[in-house]
Amino acid sequence: MDTHDVSDVPEYFRYLQAQKQNLKNAQAVKGRPARSPKSKDEILMQFMFRQMMRKEAPASPMNIRSSFLPPAYPPCVSPFSKLKKVMIESLRLETHHRERYLLLRTVTSTDTMTAVMAIVEDEDGSVLMLQLYNQEEQLSGAQSLREGTVLVVKEPYVKVMADGDYGIRVDHLSDVSFIPEFDDLVPLPWRKRVTQADGNASSWKEKGSEHFEKGDYHSAIQCYSKALETHPSPEVLVIAQLNRALSLLKSYSFDAALRDVEDVLQVSEMSEKALFRKAQALYQLRRLNESCQTHEILAEKYPDNTLAAHEYARASARLVEQDSGKYEFRKMILEAKKRQPPRLDRGTYIGPVTVKQTQSHGRGLFTTQAVKAGDLLFCEKAFAHAFHDENGSKDLRLLLNVDMDEATIGTQGELIGLIVQKLSKNPSLLPGFVDLHHGTYKSLDVLEVDGIPIVDTFLVERIILLNSFGCPLLSRESHIRTVKGDDDKDKESNKQFHSSGVWPMASYINHSCLSNARRSFIGDMMIVRASRDLPPNTEITFWYKSPMTRDPKESPVNLQHWGFKCDCIFCQDTRSVSGSVLSNRNRISSDLRRLFKTSKMNLRKIEDKISTLASTYCRPASEVPRLALDSPYLSLAAIYASSRNHKKAVEFGLMCLESLGFVVKGGKIPHVSEVPLVVQKWGLMTDGVVGCWMILCSAYQELAPILACQAEEYARVSYRICVGEDETFDRTYSRLSNRVDGFLMTAK
Repeated sequence: MDTHDVSDVPEYFRYLQAQKQNLKNAQAVKGRPARSPKSKDEILMQFMFRQMMRKEAPASPMNIRSSFLPPAYPPCVSPFSKLKKVMIESLRLETHHRERYLLLRTVTSTDTMTAVMAIVEDEDGSVLMLQLYNQEEQLSGAQSLREGTVLVVKEPYVKVMADGDYGIRVDHLSDVSFIPEFDDLVPLPWRKRVTQADGNASSWKEKGSEHFEKGDYHSAIQCYSKALETHPSPEVLVIAQLNRALSLLKSYSFDAALRDVEDVLQVSEMSEKALFRKAQALYQLRRLNESCQTHEILAEKYPDNTLAAHEYARASARLVEQDSGKYEFRKMILEAKKRQPPRLDRGTYIGPVTVKQTQSHGRGLFTTQAVKAGDLLFCEKAFAHAFHDENGSKDLRLLLNVDMDEATIGTQGELIGLIVQKLSKNPSLLPGFVDLHHGTYKSLDVLEVDGIPIVDTFLVERIILLNSFGCPLLSRESHIRTVKGDDDKDKESNKQFHSSGVWPMASYINHSCLSNARRSFIGDMMIVRASRDLPPNTEITFWYKSPMTRDPKESPVNLQHWGFKCDCIFCQDTRSVSGSVLSNRNRISSDLRRLFKTSKMNLRKIEDKISTLASTYCRPASEVPRLALDSPYLSLAAIYASSRNHKKAVEFGLMCLESLGFVVKGGKIPHVSEVPLVVQKWGLMTDGVVGCWMILCSAYQELAPILACQAEEYARVSYRICVGEDETFDRTYSRLSNRVDGFLMTAK
């Protein structure tokens, strides 16, 4: 939703078709020996030359790199003891070698594009390219995949790469294991030095600490684990477990860190370090109640621990946000602007909503009590968020998914890696994530093999496809660009973004063109507010694709990925309108746009043309919004307001709201004394609604001052719905603005 889908763009459609042809060509050689026609030296020289050329290439403007998702295949779920070793010489092209494994050693440093790449050799000296997808950035740095690293690839798959060479492709994290030098699997000739078989626990603990000090947490964990296997004394056992827990925390493996500190607390119930690290792990797993309970014990036993006191205050603040839904939004905006990436340290608030089964659209989100327009339904921190700085130099990725026949530009490829890593390190999060809608994809029943979590990359990819959202850094900035006219007006309600994320609670909300909620963003926080008054047990909806700019021929909106068609009143009405009426409506709309652009506008002619356009609709706008009239009415209201024809400004301002489905009472001129301005029914919430209310506010100031404050309050509520908060309203809109819509051109 709001991701940059380019499947229908000819340039990228050709990429997709070319990849399909590549896969077809590859199938023609399936089963042939995977022996490269190049010699070992040629493969090594070619890899190092490409590596050198990439490093020496001058900095260039942002470009787009392509990444291809192969046809989905399951991860290895067989225990290692049941796998048989195979050599490169025996591998076959385009074949998944089930029940087999490769023992390999890297013979080059890494190169990173969309995958971490290196040349690897087996014990016979045969070499191939290795491509590891969805790995951490650190893997290509000092921590893990250095030249000489030994690794196991389970059930290897050899593909024909885009350049015609052969390579081992690994998509699932659990299909590759990095083997420490002291492991029995490592052949003696591959060891830099022979490890003493009788190395004691203390020496392994010291080696672990040396790696930790260098920031090599992966190696530190291996050494601490070895210390724990080498019959340590009770004192060394506790220290090694505490140190491993800290290394795991630094590696974002919070589940494993929690297990280690719980083991320590079994032995030493009031260990200061164990309690502190337990509280940290629980905090990172968003188990805030438990984190605060642990901090309470820590504060009572160790009141002089200032760092723990600071962390206790932080956890308590998150718990307040989680329970109350009260946020300091202005601080969050400043924090999002400052952080790169803009991942905020905030709690998730789930308000008066619950997940329930719908009659025809699977699960949905429903209100548990009556709510008013502008009320906060929930404010959710992203499960994972991949940020693209539009002003930076980071390349975008074109992700080509042949299985789903889809091409997207943005950070979806990065998001796959982030989520796969998070789930692999913290399998306690797996049930909640894989519970999200994944269409017809069949997920595995196996969650763990040999103590290693099994995360199906292609299941993650499918969940992302169906549940991720494109998002701006700040919805307020998007709103400002729209109001200033920096965005193409034709796209103002159907923006597409390069940054993306997954918000599980938001994923349960179904589509409707006549949505009753609106999402907005501050960094990686999604804010969802009701855009109209809702009684209890009402299904919450927002649009996946906006009806504001959609070609009528696209009705109903294409929701095939989600398994249903939109059956809202708007789509039903559009389907019932004849093609000749739609063509006539589009022609009149085009004529209106031309009339507004003329140097000497004929307002009477414009009004007549708008009346003609209105006559193409049959049902009242309160039932079915008249979307073609929204922009003309708003433009006319602004024109009359700028010429100080306040009565006409009110007339067309109210008509603009009415065209969007609003039912407003008490706002007409002449105003009846003591009759308040009331929105009896809220309509579709667009960015322009805020300015429309401010036009009315300005006009009422002259014609019926008692209504001005009421109109301004409706503008504030509309702003809150559009951007998620109203703390910045007065910095963005004002009655004293030089613009008739109240917008402050200095707003930033």
